[in-house]
Amino acid sequence: MSSASAPVKVSAPDETASDSAERIRAFVADACIPREREVQESGAAPSDALRLDLVAAAKAAAVYGPHLAIEYGGLALPWTARADAFRAAGYSLLGPHALNCSAPDEGNHHLLASVATEAQQEEFLAPLARYAKRSCFLMSEPDGAGADPTLLKTVARKQGAGYVISGRKWFITGAVGAEIGIIMARDGETEDASASMFLIHLPMKGVNIVREMHGMSHESPGGHCEVELDNVAVPADAVLGEPGEAFRYAQIRLAPARLTHCMRWIGGAERAHDVAKRYAIARKAFGKELARHQNVSSMIADNEIDLTTSRLMIADCARRLDAGEKARHETSLAKVHVSEAVFRVADRCVQILGGLGVMADTPVEMIFRASRAFRIYDGPSETHRDAIAKRVLRATISEVMAEKGAHHAASAY
Repeated sequence: MSSASAPVKVSAPDETASDSAERIRAFVADACIPREREVQESGAAPSDALRLDLVAAAKAAAVYGPHLAIEYGGLALPWTARADAFRAAGYSLLGPHALNCSAPDEGNHHLLASVATEAQQEEFLAPLARYAKRSCFLMSEPDGAGADPTLLKTVARKQGAGYVISGRKWFITGAVGAEIGIIMARDGETEDASASMFLIHLPMKGVNIVREMHGMSHESPGGHCEVELDNVAVPADAVLGEPGEAFRYAQIRLAPARLTHCMRWIGGAERAHDVAKRYAIARKAFGKELARHQNVSSMIADNEIDLTTSRLMIADCARRLDAGEKARHETSLAKVHVSEAVFRVADRCVQILGGLGVMADTPVEMIFRASRAFRIYDGPSETHRDAIAKRVLRATISEVMAEKGAHHAASAY
């Protein structure tokens, strides 16, 4: 029986939200930040050995999995507490990997906990949640689904008791080395067909990594890949949750994922801001500390404004999710504002640091590069702005029509 209506049951740990965030901050400072140099010097994603070391350390420090059920060794924090925990983890780009709350796995954890059957949760969610395996989410396509998932071209054709899936995916984060995949495919050949999600174990016959796509940032284990699906045969029980529900499930996954990206990245922006502030009060130029130059102090003030407004928007969304709201509109607002605010903060920090800001001597250069993509993934700012405006205008039109109706009724009376 599907558990689509009920996430995995958890019980809250006996500690306050601030306790969890404080312990995570201490863990990140002690265990993650000292090992950042290994990633910066290699110019590659964290190695398997490094990630496994950090995960083991996080479990030992009882900070592992802020979002995960207690049965998987997690903290089972509500959204409001999770916001502070993810922010604390994001202070180092290694923090989310150590706590197993990085993309794409964290979004897949949420999706599987929300819509997978009990059997699917045992087979797929349990090893992901315990960090025995990594996963990837195969939706985006070179000439199809992306910001508009309804353009999906990958097709799942019925064959015998199962399906055969064919298509091409790209920008698939974590594909190299992933042992679990979630494929989004259209049901049949017609344009108006519904879509389903399919769970697979990797490597698998017909799932071929065409190439690893090299880009601006390299912080994701498994890279970002182009993947060919060449007649991938799966059984009927590979369908995640219910058949034909992929577009709805995509929103179940993406709406919170937009917010968790915000939670993590605000931590990275705070880290860059802290580095820039310390540099500004220590470095002298033209007879005084940089912080005493108005151009620099204005940038520091603008950083504070962006960080504060971002935290408030995240907190509002978290409260709504804890109250059982879908918060689709609010998470879109937060995604646009926070993604752009984070990049503004990182950019100002590079400017304050000057030449040092574009070198790997500080984490600011890495945060700047990695944060640029945030304005694109999980919906580019332009797509969210369009959706935000449509929702606002639809509501306004409804208000105007209601007012006109009331006016006509009053006139008739």
